[in-house]
Amino acid sequence: MDNLLSKIETKTAKVAVIGLGYVGLPLAVDFAIAGFHVVGIDKNQARADATNNGQNYIRDVSETDLKTVTKNGLLNGTTSFSVLQETDAIFICVPTPLSKTKDPDVSLILHATDSIHQHLHSNQLICLESTTYPGTTRELILPRLRETGLKVGKDFSLAFSPERIDPGNSHFKLKNTPKVIGGITSTCLNLSQKLYENIVDQVVPVSSTEAAEMVKLLENTFRSVNIGLVNEMAIMAQKLGLDVWEIIHAASTKPYGFMPFYPGPGLGGHCIPVDPHYLAWKLKTLNYKARFIEMAGEINAAMPHHVVDLIARGLNRIKKSVNGSNILVIGVSYKKDIADIRESPALDIISILQAREAVISWNDPYIDDYPTTPLPRFVKDLTPSSLSAADCVVIVTDHSSYDWNFIVENSSLIVDTRNATKNVQCPQGRVLKL
Repeated sequence: MDNLLSKIETKTAKVAVIGLGYVGLPLAVDFAIAGFHVVGIDKNQARADATNNGQNYIRDVSETDLKTVTKNGLLNGTTSFSVLQETDAIFICVPTPLSKTKDPDVSLILHATDSIHQHLHSNQLICLESTTYPGTTRELILPRLRETGLKVGKDFSLAFSPERIDPGNSHFKLKNTPKVIGGITSTCLNLSQKLYENIVDQVVPVSSTEAAEMVKLLENTFRSVNIGLVNEMAIMAQKLGLDVWEIIHAASTKPYGFMPFYPGPGLGGHCIPVDPHYLAWKLKTLNYKARFIEMAGEINAAMPHHVVDLIARGLNRIKKSVNGSNILVIGVSYKKDIADIRESPALDIISILQAREAVISWNDPYIDDYPTTPLPRFVKDLTPSSLSAADCVVIVTDHSSYDWNFIVENSSLIVDTRNATKNVQCPQGRVLKL
């Protein structure tokens, strides 16, 4: 593997990134910016074409950087896996969703592995970044690659490094977020560490691929469980006639032993609603029930129903029912200031309201069309007439571009799930908070 190490040190190693989504495209661009020749592989022809044309479709990627590396020939997109035979390092960045029964769906990892198997050669490094359960790298990928007759740690290297992409985070990007890495052998770990050090400020090596896989699950299980706790706290505070936001703010003044989490309409995104279930599934195979994970999942999954109950309560105050009421949902992305509705609780809230025969419209400055997801009527601009026409306005995502004073002034009833109106003078009874 000395030849690969030399190529890494001289930046002559050719890099392939499988999957040009929220994880893969930033990784590909950063390696290209560092001076490596990179090929991005995606089954979506439109993504491959956009990459080749320097057209940015991921908000967290610098458009200037993307245009620069494509213009200089350092980054190319393709749908063909045949280019893998010419590469020295391969990163797998494909989605790992859950099935309807909350079982891991690693089919895209297996498909990528099969494609790598066809083109695996000596002095090649493979690294999985897709979130998965502990054991995936060693139990699923390694046996398939060994079928080539090549030996891990001697002929090729295999590692796992969990992605830590936080969409919309303007401070922590790939470069300044520490990178955890585990290798099948010490050689695998050393080579992957040397390669990653070209694009990240700090590499954190761990003892095995299983440890690295578990790190990602711990990070997001920690968040899921604590969000579940504060969501239940919000429900309890409401029953006690207390303001949970005031309580969290006061508790946050304690300089030790407390970390603030905030309630919301449910969990969304590609990580927190999904990752803990990978760990729970793995433990079921070992006859162990992950009780915290399951309980937090139940509480968080029930929050959209709690929001709809708040809406019904508010409408009752003005002698209206959910059935037939015009309800405007503000913000459908899963978090503020991003164009991403993966697992968004807004979709669940809309679905529940539609089942109760409410008339739904929605607005989101980052999303104007989502053909893959059936959404009701789109309201392009928030105007006095569009706001006043709604019997209830529901704030699901608190984008920073919204003018909350304007929204409150022109709405007759608001259900605020994010405490977005905290600094607004709200007329008595007009705003209901989570």
